[in-house]
Amino acid sequence: MRIGELVRRTGVSERSLRYYEKQGLLAAERTPGGHREYAEAAVDRVIRIQELFAAGLCSSKIADLLPCMRDGDGGPSAVATPKLVADLTEERARIDRTIADLLRSRDTLDEVIDAARG
Repeated sequence: MRIGELVRRTGVSERSLRYYEKQGLLAAERTPGGHREYAEAAVDRVIRIQELFAAGLCSSKIADLLPCMRDGDGGPSAVATPKLVADLTEERARIDRTIADLLRSRDTLDEVIDAARG
């Protein structure tokens, strides 16, 4: 599929897709005319990349992680180095801290809302 179709199916901008390709997160073949041509699996790959960015991972961590994930369901594949496992464990701990901070913020907002309602 061409880049416009991938944009339509994922909601991700052309600029972002080109960035993903430049960072080694997404692969495209080139037609004889120089147009990008993506495989069907690119849809799942882009969705997975978006989820990982939303979780706060940087593109270099995502590039390390993607070979360890199946695109279709995000499940693990058999490829992971001990360093990657350590890095991902650290990222998970960071996400847990962020969740805890957000829960505390929500609780504080709930208290203010309850007090304001009287």
